[in-house]
Parts: sequence; structure tokens; C-alpha cells
Amino acid sequence: MESSRAWRRPTLGAVAARAGVSTATVSNALNGTGRLSEATRQIVLTAARELGYAPASTARALARGGTGVLGLTMTTYGDLPVPYTEIPYYADLTLGAMAAAHERGYLLLGMPSSMSPWMWLNTPMDGVIHVAPRADDPVRAILRERGIPMISEGRPPEPHPCDAWVDADYEAGLRLLLDHLTERGARRIGLSLPLHDDAYPHLIERAYRSWCDEHRVPALMEEYATLPDYFTAEQDAVSRLLARDPGPDAVIGVYSDSGHNILAAARHHGLRVPRDLLVACVSEDPHYATTAPPVTTLSLRPDQVGAEAVDLLIAVINACSGVDRRRLVAPVLLPRRSTRRAVRRQNGTP
Repeated sequence: MESSRAWRRPTLGAVAARAGVSTATVSNALNGTGRLSEATRQIVLTAARELGYAPASTARALARGGTGVLGLTMTTYGDLPVPYTEIPYYADLTLGAMAAAHERGYLLLGMPSSMSPWMWLNTPMDGVIHVAPRADDPVRAILRERGIPMISEGRPPEPHPCDAWVDADYEAGLRLLLDHLTERGARRIGLSLPLHDDAYPHLIERAYRSWCDEHRVPALMEEYATLPDYFTAEQDAVSRLLARDPGPDAVIGVYSDSGHNILAAARHHGLRVPRDLLVACVSEDPHYATTAPPVTTLSLRPDQVGAEAVDLLIAVINACSGVDRRRLVAPVLLPRRSTRRAVRRQNGTP
């Protein structure tokens, strides 16, 4: 007598019952659609994984001749090799996107920025997440030629109404950092800003100038070129800030290595951090917890940006209606000793 306990493919309803939600919620969670909390989405994904449920989005892609593969690309700078995987932000972004793609039954293919145009045009993919698009971006132009679904990680410098993108909320994050420094006693906050043709530094500058105008404080900003020697260029920019009279009592940098560059410039000027100068930067580098002193950082949460990018790309692939094609992820402030100077009382004593 044959066993009646033959395995049956789990249904959407079975996943919903396991997760304690509706089938519509399950569908939204697996296809990257709808407005769900991250907690609910994770509950659904866990239930689907435990039951061995194959996401319908992958099945549909394969049924219409798709590949079940998503591409994640990085922008190029001519022949200059950019070690993206060594930059904490991009490493965390890639891992977050990979985990989200695997949860939804897709393979995520990380594509090197050094690929030839022929490779870009011929690698089989159902859709692409293009990271850090530039104003004159050769990768973005080539991908558009293919006519496959594409979204951007980062807002395009020259946006089109049909663009879909996921980005960190830089403006809210910078305000969070500026308010924190003000609470710690800073009154003249300087900013070292890279000259670049992506949207990031322009959004940062706009948020910084807006905050300074609202608080009626001077905008103390020095720009620097990122090529050929970003480290020396930023240290020189910070030195120009510190040489002003009067100079800043706090300095913010917006790249991963900015904290190290600001500390180096402060040492060159004989300034002690945080006693003489408060220091903070936008970075995912865990080493800032052990620098001398540990540096306050603003995390842009790239793992969450990567996960949201996969959600949005799958929704675009499936031509889901009513999808928010522009998503912002809230940054998180990580205060450390570099900004822990005591707030001065009204009588001027510390």
C-alpha cells in the first residue's frame, strides 16, 4: 500500500496560514509590492522558506522566458579600477541585495565595472539594479539599450519621470548629524565636500546650506577633487577649513574614509578631538569604533537600501501597478567620543 503522505507543493494559502497574514500580504511580500513593514515582510519570507514555497515571481519569469537572474552593476570611471567590494557601503549593499534576492528565489549577479560593452549587452538578466549612476554614465546608457527593467541605487543626476530608484534619505541624515553636533556645543560646523558628477554631493550640499540658513549660521564648506588622490585632496580641504579665522569647531565628511582624513588634518593643526574639534562622517566602516578617538558616524543603512532595491526591481519586472517607484531609507546616527565634548553653559564654563 502506497503512503498517502506524498509531498505536495506548498500553496500561497499555506504560507499565509503559517505567517498569520492574508494571501494578498504574502503576495506583496514575495513580489516586492505593497506597503509592508519590514517585520511583516520577514515573517512572510520565513514562513515561505520553512514550507519550501517557490515564489511565484520567479515562476512567472521563467514561464515567459526569463532567467531568474537579477544583475547588480556599478558605474564606471573610464579605465580606472574602483575596488567597490573593499568600500564598506558597497559591500554591505551587495550583501543586503543578495540576501533579499535569494529570499525571493532569484539569483543576484554582481557585475564588475570593468566589463566590456559586449558583455553588458549579452549577459542574460531579467532586470538590473544600477548602483551610483553618474551624469554621463556609460553603463546606464548601455543598459537602456537592452530594454530590460532597470532601477537605480541612488537618484539619477538627470532624473526622468519614469525612473525608478531607491536611495538613502541624505537630507534627513545630514540634518540628524548637524543637530547632534549643535547639541554637543558646536556653533561653526564645517563640511568637506567632494566634487563629483553623481547626485550625492549635490543633495548633501543643498541640505547643508538649507540647515545653515534656517539656523542663521555660516556655511563653512571646502570642496575637493576625488581624483587622482582623494585622501590627500580631502585632507587639504579640511586644512583650509581649519585655517580660517575664525575656524570651525566641528567638521563633517561625507565619504567612507573622511573621518580618517579629518583626524589627520586635525593632528597636523595641533587640534585635539573632541576637546578642540568635533569630528563626524558618513560611513559604514566599523573601524571608526576603535580609532583614536572613536568617530561618530552616520550609517546610510546600505543593506536595507539593497533589500529595497531588490523589492522594487521585482515589482517593476512584474509590471505591478500602484508601486512607489521612488523609495527612501532612513539613516541611523552612531554617536561616539569624537562628538562628546560637553555642552558649554551660558556662563561659558564647560
